[in-house]
Amino acid sequence: MKITSLWLIGILSLQLSACAKDHKKTDVPDDPAKTSKPIRVLGYLFSDGNWQGDLQQVHLKQITDLNLAFINPEASGLLIAPAGLTQLIEKAHTANVRVFLSLGGGNPPAHLATLLADDAQRAKLATTLSSFASTYQLDGIDIDLEGSLIDAHYPPFVSRVATLLHQQGKLVTAALASWNANQIPDSTLRTFDFINSMSYDKTGPWNPSTPGQHAPYQMVVDDFTYYHSTRGIAAEKLFIGLPFYGYGFGTNAPESIFYRDLVKNYPGSETKDEVTVSGGGVIYYNGIPTIQKKVTFALDQGAGGVMVWQLLHDSDDEKSLLKAINDTIQNHKN
Repeated sequence: MKITSLWLIGILSLQLSACAKDHKKTDVPDDPAKTSKPIRVLGYLFSDGNWQGDLQQVHLKQITDLNLAFINPEASGLLIAPAGLTQLIEKAHTANVRVFLSLGGGNPPAHLATLLADDAQRAKLATTLSSFASTYQLDGIDIDLEGSLIDAHYPPFVSRVATLLHQQGKLVTAALASWNANQIPDSTLRTFDFINSMSYDKTGPWNPSTPGQHAPYQMVVDDFTYYHSTRGIAAEKLFIGLPFYGYGFGTNAPESIFYRDLVKNYPGSETKDEVTVSGGGVIYYNGIPTIQKKVTFALDQGAGGVMVWQLLHDSDDEKSLLKAINDTIQNHKN
C-alpha cells in the first residue's frame, strides 16, 4: 500500500520489488484490545500471486494483522479468490493473526474507478466484498483507495461496505495519506474501525529536485496530530505507517530499494537513515533506530498499532525491522 507515485516507480522494479470450500471458522480477536501486545502490528503482504509461498517468509508470531495486497475485482465486478486463499487464512488464524482483504492500492486496475463511479455497480461491489469476507472468513476489508479515487464516490462506498461488514461483526479499515485526507468528510473517517496512516513517500524519485528523507520522524508526528487532534479520530483507531524500503537520489543510486537488499549491500546501514552510494547518490530510508523511535511514539501516544509496508521487504536476520518493532514493544515502559 503505497501512494500512486511509488507504484509507478515500483512497476519498473517489481521484484526490487475459484470456489471457496467450507471450512471451520477459527476463533480470532475481533477487537483491537484482544491481543497480548500493547499495540497491534499490522503488515501488508504484497504478492504477485504466490500467496502461500510468500506467506512462508512471514513470521506470523511477530504480527497481529495481515493485509492481503491486493485483491481487486474484475471489470465485471467479480472477485476471484487467489489460489490457496482458504489455507492462507486458516494458517494466519491458527497463529491468532487477523486477515484483511486490501482493495485498491497505488496502481489499481483502471476499471475500479468505473465500478465506483456507477451507483448500481458500487453497491454491487460492496455486496460482493461483504459476501467474499463471509465466505472466506476474513476479519475485514481494508479500503486502500488513493489519489483520484478519493472523490465524491468514496464516502457512499465506504458507508455501504461498513454497513454490510459491521452487520457481520467484521471490520472496515482504510489506508490513507494526510495530504489529501481533507477531501474525506469527518463522518466517513469515523466510519473506519481503524486507519492505517501512510506516513511515508514525502518525496521520491518522481520529485528529483527535492532529494531527502521520504519518511522522517516528524511526518509520523504531524500525521498523527492531524488525524487525532484536527480530525478527531481516537488514538486507538490510528495505526502509524512504517516503510521497509528506501528511495535513492543521484546518478548511481537506485530509484527504490528493499530494506533487505539495502542492509545486504551496505553493511552497517541498519543503524542509519541514509547511505552514500559510490560514484554519486544517496539512499534515504528508515533504519532500526528511527523505526524504534516511531514505535515508541505510537506506544506513548496510545495509538492502536503500527503498520508495515511491506513484510517481504524485511531482512530475515538480526537486522530485521519487524524484530526491532517487537523488541521495542516488549521493552517499552509505560
